[in-house]
Amino acid sequence: MRTPLSLKCTISVVTHYNDVPPGSEALIVVHVPLVGHIVRETMARVPSHVDRDDLSSAGLAALVQAAHSYDAERGVPFNRYASTRIRGAILDELRSIDWASRSVRRRARELDATRSRLATVLGRSATTAEIAQASGMSTDEIAANAEDVTRAQVLSLHASEDDSLGESLVSSSPTPEAILEHREKLTYMTEAIAELPERLRHVVEQYFLAERPMAEIAATLGVTESRVSQLRAEALVLLRDALNNALEPDLVPEAARPGGAAARRRDAYFAAVAARHAVGMRTHTRDRGPVNASA
Repeated sequence: MRTPLSLKCTISVVTHYNDVPPGSEALIVVHVPLVGHIVRETMARVPSHVDRDDLSSAGLAALVQAAHSYDAERGVPFNRYASTRIRGAILDELRSIDWASRSVRRRARELDATRSRLATVLGRSATTAEIAQASGMSTDEIAANAEDVTRAQVLSLHASEDDSLGESLVSSSPTPEAILEHREKLTYMTEAIAELPERLRHVVEQYFLAERPMAEIAATLGVTESRVSQLRAEALVLLRDALNNALEPDLVPEAARPGGAAARRRDAYFAAVAARHAVGMRTHTRDRGPVNASA
């Protein structure tokens, strides 16, 4: 494979200023396609306004750092070690990005308000067609808005699959408190997903975790893609509120109709998540066994 001249110059400059050991430049050049693969994989999951070049630059810098710190005696293949570093750097770059434009976020808030208003009037969750009619938008526009907003949350779910990520990022290692907080949030997220109503749980697991296309999920459930998009949005609202209920109760919005059927279902869901968490904590404590006071 021939590396473009501009890329060679970039690698030469980056390796020079990062004091890469002699011989590592060849290792970097050979694994440049790995950066491109991870960037392409990431671009498929994020909004279209994310700049590919920014992600490529972050990935390339991480590749150089990986070559600098790689220790073959540890027995870990370089491509696997470098992949972890590259993914971590790209995730850090993405976390610094404003995921959606102001207009997208404003429209999302307006749609949420419309959903709540219709739920109050109808006594049930509104369909996408009803929301479109009430908001003066098409169902495709509503689906596109939901896609842009929820892709940001996809990254959070995807990033949490690698618990060792913090350990691999030497330049931005989280504090012990941040690690504990992150793990607590992941625990609550897992428990909240497990307690979702069956259809909502299926959509979350298949779309975010199994990464199945929406069309396949719709076919499995026997519904339209618009309905799957609506179920996904409902699930994300429930997950957000469940986490806030456990960790930051002040952020939980008041029910549109306190004491109504929807409010009771939400409260029952919160209680189920809390109960599952309590069981998990007791199991964890029991598995750890008694603390040796003389230790």
